[in-house]
Amino acid sequence: MELPKWTEPALCGAGVGAIALAIIGFNWGGWVTGGTAAEMAEKSSRSAVAEALTPYCLALSVSDPSSIDIMKKLNDATSYKKRGILEKAGWATPLGTSKPNRALVDSCLNAIENKT
Repeated sequence: MELPKWTEPALCGAGVGAIALAIIGFNWGGWVTGGTAAEMAEKSSRSAVAEALTPYCLALSVSDPSSIDIMKKLNDATSYKKRGILEKAGWATPLGTSKPNRALVDSCLNAIENKT
């Protein structure tokens, strides 16, 4: 059995077109792999949790008996040390956890600095 003459150029064209479509789609079309989509979803959920818990952190910053001292330390500290001060204060430690939430620390610091 013999294939028509146009079969080979058609298959080569389809292959080149598929490769070009994949390159364009992943580079400029916004396509992502499953792993990248999972990373994006995880990052988005972390920031949503931090945003939802920021009012909790701000409430602690007001109700804490040592808040005046901590706020003074925050105002005097460099941006590098502010995270540690807030973590030690416990304001960015969600209920039921033993460690501060890093995204919550950043969100709370941003909210405190914009509030004052």
